Amino acid sequence: MPLYVDPFLIWHSPSQQDVALHGALLTAFNYLGQLAANGRQDEAISALITASECDEVGLGSSRTRRGKRIGRTKAEEILTIFRRIPRYATHGLAHIEELQFFVEGISKDRISDFACSFLKSFLIDFTIDQCNRLGIPLEPKTVPNVWDPRSRSFTDVTTHLPIDPTDDCPLLLVPKRWLRFVPWISYEDYFEKYCPQDDISHEPEILTRVEVLNYNRDNYGVVAAYIEAKERAFADAKNDPLFSQIPVRSARGKLAQIKKLPTGKTDGADIKYEAAVGQLLPSLLYPNLDFAQVQARTESGVSIRDLIFYNTQRAPFLQEIYADYGSRQITFEMKNVAAVERTHVDQLNRYMADELGRFGVFVTRTPLKRPILQRTIDLWSGQRKAIITLTDADLEQMVEVFDSKQRDPLDVLSKKYAEFRRACP
Repeated sequence: MPLYVDPFLIWHSPSQQDVALHGALLTAFNYLGQLAANGRQDEAISALITASECDEVGLGSSRTRRGKRIGRTKAEEILTIFRRIPRYATHGLAHIEELQFFVEGISKDRISDFACSFLKSFLIDFTIDQCNRLGIPLEPKTVPNVWDPRSRSFTDVTTHLPIDPTDDCPLLLVPKRWLRFVPWISYEDYFEKYCPQDDISHEPEILTRVEVLNYNRDNYGVVAAYIEAKERAFADAKNDPLFSQIPVRSARGKLAQIKKLPTGKTDGADIKYEAAVGQLLPSLLYPNLDFAQVQARTESGVSIRDLIFYNTQRAPFLQEIYADYGSRQITFEMKNVAAVERTHVDQLNRYMADELGRFGVFVTRTPLKRPILQRTIDLWSGQRKAIITLTDADLEQMVEVFDSKQRDPLDVLSKKYAEFRRACP
């Protein structure tokens, strides 16, 4: 599941235990910064590398539960901020999420792993308690790399935990109140709403993450202002709830709203179209496609994809998409236009990179014209990338089967893909 532990939720939790855990997390992390500053760089680097993955929790978007730890160079880069930024040299980090604004390659998944690693002792106790309450069987296992605040080091702990039956490895549970799809303090949010892009580059549309991070290191005040703003708005920071489908009546209402909209941008029709489709499709496709994220920004913070779903692989069609195109997540690009153009195809083609896979969906008003359809066929022939299209008529059919419950709305996507493949050589 593409969920992550958000340390900010621990920081502002009404639970005094959570507040104490956040303090312990910061104490452990800042201790490593002090170690490096006091000439014990190798010890700090070793501990950082160990803490950079927590396989027993298994959150994030990795195709397996086993992640890859950071290397020595990245650990050194993290420790450098304790020397380069005076605020951290004196007081340490106030939120470990701040690492995202200074170190390339540190994002929500890595922040989540750091938090789980340093709080693993609590997660062991939490897991045992939950399993005893729910009757989940436990087996004796040795858990490696548990942070001991007394010795300030990682150690192995033998205890009883639930087991992953596929590899016989121990599992750790995480409080749902800590989980979000995107951390409250995130690079993407900072880049979009707070980053002074014009001060960094006169061409913000091609601004890279590296340029932003370099600017942040020399202008800590900008990051500090963002952190203060997020702390003031803490009341809005809540864990992401489990998804619930909209009623059939609401689905029909959204469809009627979509069909009444004119094409183009008049009176914000394009924004209204994206909002309505972004609310309708998650309900129609749940639970086969889940954890929808509207207006998902790329890791660089530059490009925006309209709608991304996590591929649960629950259905044979989704298993085929994953096997043939490597699509752990699926991009839906919404175009409220009279006709999809070549530039739109090229844009979606750029989005279909390795981290998302090579399968994409246009959601637009009418079928593709023959030259544009041929361009998508050429993409499949040359690069084995598949792009299918959902029109107003297809959305209407999906709502009909959603209402009747005789078929799954996902079958409409499967049908469109079958039609596309028949058109391919």
